This record gives sequence, structure tokens and C-alpha cells, in this order.
Amino acid sequence: MCLFAARLLPHVTEISLVFTLQVRQRSPLMGLSSANSPNALRYPRQTQIMDKPRNPEETHIETLIEGHRRFLRDVFPQKRAQYHLLAEMQAPEWLFITCSDSRIVPDLILQTGPGDLFLSRSIGNVVPVSGNDVDGVTATIEYAVEVLKVKHIILCGHSDCGALKAALNRRSLANLPKASRWLHHVEGAFTHRQPLRPEEGEHAELASIIRGNVVAQLINLRAQPSVAKALAHNTLEIHGWYYDILTGHIEQYDEQQRKFLPLLA
Repeated sequence: MCLFAARLLPHVTEISLVFTLQVRQRSPLMGLSSANSPNALRYPRQTQIMDKPRNPEETHIETLIEGHRRFLRDVFPQKRAQYHLLAEMQAPEWLFITCSDSRIVPDLILQTGPGDLFLSRSIGNVVPVSGNDVDGVTATIEYAVEVLKVKHIILCGHSDCGALKAALNRRSLANLPKASRWLHHVEGAFTHRQPLRPEEGEHAELASIIRGNVVAQLINLRAQPSVAKALAHNTLEIHGWYYDILTGHIEQYDEQQRKFLPLLA
């Protein structure tokens, strides 16, 4: 087991989430098409992770304002010393590249906190490789490696990814020209699709493409100049993960065996 896994695995816990269903039409890039779809039961629309039930009178922005009020009252005072240290510097050890999907909460899944993870998020957890130098993902990678000197990069895909659903059905992108162009970066997922798993039933094809996208984006990640240099000097390790929303478990891509294995043996 690598040093990264040895340090992080004690903090990985299985998360039980209370799901609530809402009958509402979703964007084609979201995880659900509607609450009546087959996926609505497997991956419900909203995860409720707050300690206290939401006040029905709180709506829209008031929900966030009330959350901030609780943070200042209950959380910040207990962590004041930590935030004092973080106020003028950061020294994260891990760059975590994942999808923008609202169901993916890295600090919850990994039990990390402020200052631990440097984050890059985009639909499809994409690492672009192109002649266009203006994109936030590769700029974030360069900064993390060259300035912050992170020791590990984790590229994490997830089950029921709306970006890969859209890649399978391009018609859903007809009115989303920018998203459509962005998703050209996931075409490598089809080349690296993973074997179907019978236990995943009707979701098996999508899951195989999502895992394939992790492999494809790892290749793109290795092609980044800053990453290639750090790998050559043995100052960086990269990891490909697949997170299952339904079970809370993570799989890690094994480069030698060329397949995904449970992160927790």
C-alpha cells in the first residue's frame, strides 16, 4: 500500500446519507432526468447532510444564509486556531480532481477539512489536452504541482455521471453548445471502457464508460508538462478513483492489472 493510502485510509468512512426525492425535471447534465426515471430510486435527487432538519420556511438563498449563521455560531469558534493558521497560507498535500456534481462532497467522503485538499471541479472530471492554453483545470494542476508542491493527485469519477450520460446521447446537448464542446474531452472514455459488471444491471454500460473516462483522464493528466516533470523526478503520485454514490465505496485503478479494485481491501 502506498504512503498516500496508508495516511488517508484511516479517515475514509462509509457515509450513510438520507435521501429525499423531488419530482422535478433535471438538466441532461445532471445525474437524474426526472424523479420518475429508473435512476431516481438508485440515485435520488438530493442528499441531506445537515445535522438538523431544514426549516420549511427557509427557501432559496435563506437556506445558505442560515447555514452560514450556524457555521459562525457552532463550527468556527471550535476551529478558530486552525483558521488562524490557514488565514495567510495553505499547504495541501493532495490535489483532488473531480466532477462538479452536487452529490460529490470530497471533505465528507474522505473526512478531510480546511487546508487538506486543493480542488479542481468540472463536469466529467475532465483534464483537457489541446492547443488552447486558457482553461481553469490545467491552470489549477500547474499551480498545484509547481507552486503548492502537492505530493498526490487524485482523479475521481463517480457513478451516475450526467456528463457521460450526455456523451452517450449527444442529442441531449442540442441546446448546450459549450457543454457539448467541453465533452469532446471525454471521447477517450469509449476507448478505455472497462468490462461490464453483471451486478450493476442496467447501469453496467454507463459505469463501464465512467470508469473508462477515469483511465482516459489519467492519460491526459500524465501529459501535462508540470505533472510529467514531477513524475520523472518521483516527487508526485497520481491515482484514479471511482466513487459509487449508492454504496459510498471507492475503487482505485490498478495500473499494473489495468482494472479497478476496492480502495479498502
